[in-house]
Amino acid sequence: MRRIYIFDTTLRDGEQTPRVTLEPQEKLRIARQLEEMGVDVIEAGFPIASPGDVEAVTIISKEIKNSTVCGLARSVKKDIDVAWSALQYARKPRIHVFIATSEIHMKYKLKKTKEEVLEQAVESVRYARSFCDDVEFSAEDATRSDPEFLKEVFLGVIDAGATVINVPDTVGYCIPNEFGNFIAQIKSYLPEDIILSIHCHNDLGLATANSLLGVLNGANQVEVAVNGLGERAGNAALEEVVMAIRTRKDAFDAYTNLNTEYIINLSRLVSGFTGIPVQPNKAIVGINAFAHEAGIHQDGVLKERSTYEIMNPKDIGLDSSEIVLGKHSGRHALNERLKQLGYSLSEEELMKVFEKFKVLADEKREILDRDLITLLEEKKLEIPVYRLINMEITTRSDNSSYAVVNLERGEETFHGEAEGDGPVEALFNAIEKAVEMHFELIDFSLKSVTTGKDALGESLVKLKKNGEIFTGRGTSKNVLEASAIAYINAINRALV
Repeated sequence: MRRIYIFDTTLRDGEQTPRVTLEPQEKLRIARQLEEMGVDVIEAGFPIASPGDVEAVTIISKEIKNSTVCGLARSVKKDIDVAWSALQYARKPRIHVFIATSEIHMKYKLKKTKEEVLEQAVESVRYARSFCDDVEFSAEDATRSDPEFLKEVFLGVIDAGATVINVPDTVGYCIPNEFGNFIAQIKSYLPEDIILSIHCHNDLGLATANSLLGVLNGANQVEVAVNGLGERAGNAALEEVVMAIRTRKDAFDAYTNLNTEYIINLSRLVSGFTGIPVQPNKAIVGINAFAHEAGIHQDGVLKERSTYEIMNPKDIGLDSSEIVLGKHSGRHALNERLKQLGYSLSEEELMKVFEKFKVLADEKREILDRDLITLLEEKKLEIPVYRLINMEITTRSDNSSYAVVNLERGEETFHGEAEGDGPVEALFNAIEKAVEMHFELIDFSLKSVTTGKDALGESLVKLKKNGEIFTGRGTSKNVLEASAIAYINAINRALV
């Protein structure tokens, strides 16, 4: 299979997303994650743009060892000088120079003739090559350029020392079959040792589709950004391109070297630093990408995941799919969630709860764990489990915490108080004091399952006792309450 190189431009084109600015240390943290994931090339910035970009590219160049570190420059000597001043510390540096080649850009923006653009492109590549052996050349607005002129430019810069030729669909103008044919034509005249790269924008929502058609027609480097960030409507999304190639190896006969299990954490890191939320139905990394609410889908996934999931959520770093309980959900999904909470119901009991569940589901967008517990109590079922009544947590100046919890089980109430190194540890210790049992905590995670100021937090807890593992899940707008509910639910499962 062909290897496809992944060139990530989150720190350069991604930062050009309107109203996004990344601090140098934030860029460094993202770059570390990209390197850990196995990204081949990290475009760390556009050094001539600002002193902050020079600083960011410099510190990334000094720290990143495995990935190539790239800096962008116009086909101008000053740009190239500034780019190299930052890139000179990199173990594997690349200078990326560009100039526009379309009639509309040459006439109105550059105010240059074809001959002048060709000469400037060749001279800039030759000058960049005097600093390092790895030089990428981009023909801005390539897809709206005259193909014959583009060929002349590409062959000229290769002769001057370019090692990578990049074809940008700068304004997202192409449709997939058109872009594929365009790349095949360019591939036909490039020397075998030259990397053919593509950089697609999403103005018509076709960036990922165009990128994949480019790969099918000979491109062996794809330029992408995490979460599809970038100018205007953004770039082809790293997660979409990489997972499409991985999932459909049969179609692409190609692979990337990325460890895809880093995708979800990287997506959340970038979203947090940029302040740009990921839309819920975003492919691969949206909170609904592996969530199921329809009863038919839930039933299928619970019986065999591959019925409705073409990717394993673990492949991008998620623990599992999510079964969302709502008005479209069926009995199978409801019963599975009740089992997760520690309840074991007879068929007759399940039917009674399901009828009440359907009525409530017409009133609420999503049925949470606390709603299910309330339904069970209304049905007065004989279920010997613990339930959180209230809790109180105090954090001290030495960063230690003290927690007080009150639980109930049937008609009885239970009280627990304990210290801990943090609020979560104190909370879990207090719960164990209340139930007078000790468990080994082997896993704890917390994530947001909705967005906005009133976002719901979901906690997942795994406890071990006598060699058995018990899982509990809890949701709440209060993340500590979600953690307490999850811990109590795991204990309930152990008891049941």
